[in-house]
Amino acid sequence: MNINSKHLNVKPGHLLSSMVVTMLLSGCTGIGKGMVEAMLEKSEAEDTRVCQVWGQPFTGISSGLGKQQGKTKLLFVHGVGDHLPGYTTQFMEKLAKQLDLNVRSETPKNITLNAPLVPDKELGNLRITQLLNEKDKRELIFYEWTWSNITRDQKALLAFDNSGDYEFRRARINSMLKKFSNDTGPDPIIYLGESREAILAGFAQSFCWMASGDWLDLPDSGSHTCTGLHDENIDHIAHDDYVFISHSLGSRITIDGMQRIAFLLANAEKFADSSQETELTRASIEALQNKRLPIYMLSNQLPMLQLGRKLPEVSGQAESYCSPASNRYHERLVNETTIVAFSDPNDLLSYGIPPGFKDKYLDSRLCAAVTNVNINIAKIIDAFGLSDLANPLEAHLGYDRDDRVVALIANGIGHPNALPLVEEKCEFVKTVK
Repeated sequence: MNINSKHLNVKPGHLLSSMVVTMLLSGCTGIGKGMVEAMLEKSEAEDTRVCQVWGQPFTGISSGLGKQQGKTKLLFVHGVGDHLPGYTTQFMEKLAKQLDLNVRSETPKNITLNAPLVPDKELGNLRITQLLNEKDKRELIFYEWTWSNITRDQKALLAFDNSGDYEFRRARINSMLKKFSNDTGPDPIIYLGESREAILAGFAQSFCWMASGDWLDLPDSGSHTCTGLHDENIDHIAHDDYVFISHSLGSRITIDGMQRIAFLLANAEKFADSSQETELTRASIEALQNKRLPIYMLSNQLPMLQLGRKLPEVSGQAESYCSPASNRYHERLVNETTIVAFSDPNDLLSYGIPPGFKDKYLDSRLCAAVTNVNINIAKIIDAFGLSDLANPLEAHLGYDRDDRVVALIANGIGHPNALPLVEEKCEFVKTVK
């Protein structure tokens, strides 16, 4: 889940520390304030958090920024909890600094998404920002999709539970926890219901806008529909680099969205009429099939969110679709989907991707390859030797603020151009079949 810390009215990184200090100072009169402060100062000084990467080397976003032909385009998909446009600003600024992109468009573009298959319904806001390096003209176009408006009205059913009629009956901490539970808990349930089609249509529209043009081709504002990937988009599809970053439920949406596109490609004739679905021409399909699509999954939840779901339409057949020697190679979606799954063992809601998962539970036409990143986001506190504590909220929320995560996304690992921070803080183990 993607919990918004504003509901707790306290910085996530300080929540557990504040609770520990409060309990110790108010309830244990024999423990001096100086001892508590010393414990916390020690915790702050010693950064022993692990960062272990298992899988294949990857180069990150930076490798494509200096290309002579084509742009790099990034789409961010959030998880549960109510979000407003601009929620990626802190991450975007950290990433831009890491990539030395020192110029930004003065005003972001904001497109209200619509799709023919979901008429008369807004499918979220696509906020686009252009990032540039002033000297060498390297460019990153950053697309932020906010889909909260699709579920917001349904979640209003629980608003009474946060009202004055009920809130005063709860202890203060329980009240704060209940508020974020009411905000975040319903989204996975709603996604499994009637809103699923609208959310996936919103993803398809976001991908379509990302793939069909450059910064100057995009409308500045208003409600619009991307009608398809046509032959005039071939140069963009063939030469642009597409990158996805997702958080928690956003990773399930991204995978489902890509599998939905794979279904559309397999049934291109059925959906050739753009009044029925985003149009895909044969030339655009072939250009897409040659691409490598990296997906950086923050607080990965794919194993948990697979529970109770049917297997994909095509599974366990990677060799048939992804080997150039196979007679079904022409039916793949892309050349490779590179999944980099970040999970903190102290994040109660994230999981690594186990061996065999991609073969059984991901559509074979995605040609997926998986790299796991086991990383401590939250610092571990030694509470007087009684136990090791880590703030699970910070462990879940802090990925996009962590310098190591940003450095891995920017420059990757396992190759000579990896950043010194990654070389120093992260251990890389290359895996082979």
